Amino acid sequence: MKKGLAAVIAVIAVLAFVVIMPLVGTYNSLVTTSENVDAQWANVENVLQRRFDLIPNLVESVKGAMAQEQEVFGQIAEARARMAGATTTEEQVEASNALEGALGRLLVVMENYPELRSNENVTRLMDELAGTENRIAVERGRYNDLVREYKTKIRRFPTNIVAGIMGFDDRSYFEAASGADEAPRVNFGS
Repeated sequence: MKKGLAAVIAVIAVLAFVVIMPLVGTYNSLVTTSENVDAQWANVENVLQRRFDLIPNLVESVKGAMAQEQEVFGQIAEARARMAGATTTEEQVEASNALEGALGRLLVVMENYPELRSNENVTRLMDELAGTENRIAVERGRYNDLVREYKTKIRRFPTNIVAGIMGFDDRSYFEAASGADEAPRVNFGS
């Protein structure tokens, strides 16, 4: 009888092992997938924070670079306007000298910066904007891929039973906000 009891206990242990191990494996797989979704969302947040930190700083640096050059262009425009509005010889000479001085400063700027820095900075800003938006799009896409994998796992039988018992809730896809179909506007004005 002891052999029979030992055999029954062995069979029960094997059956328990056969039933429990897949449940443990399913649970561990769900935990891994859930953590992958969380980690990928952290990556999305990381690039969103990069955008939040980077873009205002770049815009301000472009504004600063453009301000120096805008001053020269403003002086040229002002001197030209004064020249056009000059009615006496003295006013014309004074306007001409002012225009010549402003053009001289422009030549110095152009010698020091073969490509005007505002153009370079604007190009850099646009490249950084495009790069940041591309990074965000890639990370969002990866997040949605992992959410799809997770959603598929928690809905498939028999994993859905384990997911329901263990509290693995549904996750939402990243969806574009309303108005996202319109391009953002960058304004260097005040």
